[in-house]
Amino acid sequence: MTRFIFVTGGVVSSLGKGLASAALGALLQSRGYAIRLRKLDPYLNVDPGTMSPLQHGEVFVTDDGAETDLDLGHYERFTGIPARRSDNVTTGRIYSTVIERERRGDYLGATVQVIPHVTDAIKEFVRADVNGEDFIICEIGGTVGDIESLPFLEAIRQLGNEMGRERVMFLHVTLLPYVSAAGELKTKPTQHSVKELLSVGIQPDMLLCRSEMTISEDERRKIALFCNVRQEAVIPALNVDTIYAVPIEYHKQGLDTQVLRHFGLTSDVEPDLSGWESIASHIRQPEGEVKIAVVGKYTSVFDAYKSLAEALAHGGIANNVKVNLHWMDAEIFEREDAVHFLEDVHGILVPGGFGERGSEGKIAAVRFARERNVPYFGICFGMQMAVIEAARTLVNLPKASSTEFGPSDEPVVGLLTEWTRGNEVERRSAEGNLGGTMRLGAYDCAVAAGSKLEEIYGKQLISERHRHRYEVNINYKDRLEQVGLRFSGMSPDGELPEVVEIPDHPWFVGVQFHPELKSKPFDPHPLFTSFVKAALEQSRLV
Repeated sequence: MTRFIFVTGGVVSSLGKGLASAALGALLQSRGYAIRLRKLDPYLNVDPGTMSPLQHGEVFVTDDGAETDLDLGHYERFTGIPARRSDNVTTGRIYSTVIERERRGDYLGATVQVIPHVTDAIKEFVRADVNGEDFIICEIGGTVGDIESLPFLEAIRQLGNEMGRERVMFLHVTLLPYVSAAGELKTKPTQHSVKELLSVGIQPDMLLCRSEMTISEDERRKIALFCNVRQEAVIPALNVDTIYAVPIEYHKQGLDTQVLRHFGLTSDVEPDLSGWESIASHIRQPEGEVKIAVVGKYTSVFDAYKSLAEALAHGGIANNVKVNLHWMDAEIFEREDAVHFLEDVHGILVPGGFGERGSEGKIAAVRFARERNVPYFGICFGMQMAVIEAARTLVNLPKASSTEFGPSDEPVVGLLTEWTRGNEVERRSAEGNLGGTMRLGAYDCAVAAGSKLEEIYGKQLISERHRHRYEVNINYKDRLEQVGLRFSGMSPDGELPEVVEIPDHPWFVGVQFHPELKSKPFDPHPLFTSFVKAALEQSRLV
């Protein structure tokens, strides 16, 4: 019997519902239960694919090619379970589905309304693609009280009635702010948030109370009394020094124990959290540290590179070092005197991105890394900039560029219009829609024998996730290889360059895919492990 846990948030946004859901999933998983995590987003975009990273953070991509909310990255990193397209839905997709059905006449002339048609579509999503999991943890985006989330709250209220308490639980994440002038935590915002939830017919079964200060038993008792929950079900969620300590701390506060109690399940056997304790120990007690410069265009918003930052931290865990990230705006390096910012770094990484802004600065950073023998890691756009730099400097093609920036005399990087996925050919055009038209999801890559790439992966066929519209032009491959740039990874049909490297450089690798999307704290991605190791070796030379 599959049970459903619906996670809502109140008082303010950014309380960490995604991390809380991921941590709860990890705890239930450590007790031997099969789990799956899902996210319902209330915005009208069909998916976050066309949204600015400065507004919404990164777009997380699944193996099956879905562009999803970044919280699915937390889910994967904490549980190791690959997310699927069916694990994220938005208001836009729900309404698109309902309108398509209406146009086909599926509603047989009925007046289409939020209730029951939209809420029914939401319930279908929640229940779909369930394969015998013990728990489905379903996070509702936004904050209770937002007009956008009302259809989702109504849908989960209906599910609570239809399936009963033995199969449904409502967990509400809230905030207890500390007012320094009064010298105390305030419970009133939590009370009002629960009242707001009650106004739509949902009585929370558990409260997860975020706070910077210790929550006393008296305060827990007061919250329980006013919010109509058991005192044991008021769970303190205090700040911790690393997100990977969250499952440990939430277990200490009884989160998983109280969830099992709600469903009448035994909690006699303690979960095995030794893996999480080991990860936290490595983070808190590193044997050294390295400094990595991330040269990008969205560096003012940390969530824009969330998976990347975590993957670098995982590389640090694998090498037992602390990775200090220096976020640098690529446009800085478009000044001639700016390269001194990179003088004392041990590694340079240029991440994915879109558009011409900052591209010349990224190319300057690539050149610095290549000429100064500083470990360089280019991801997606970062690989393309590395190829353009090599074409301009080494092949002597000063007009080498990408058609993403406009017409080019030397289109070293061009629009991808046709490619194969399995046994099918996919096609795109420059005039088509932007949303969902990139090369998305997992694709195989053939690894060249004897390459640095083979040394890193230990195999000659790999699979990685893609999200891009432009590709390195295969017609320049021979000239680039003649000047020392090796194409060490190609699509199995030999048509699409996937990885470039410089064999006589300490560590210079550019990849067309996004390896950060598959890295996990207990299974660091080999590329990040190798890159951080090279940076550590560089730190001993500086």
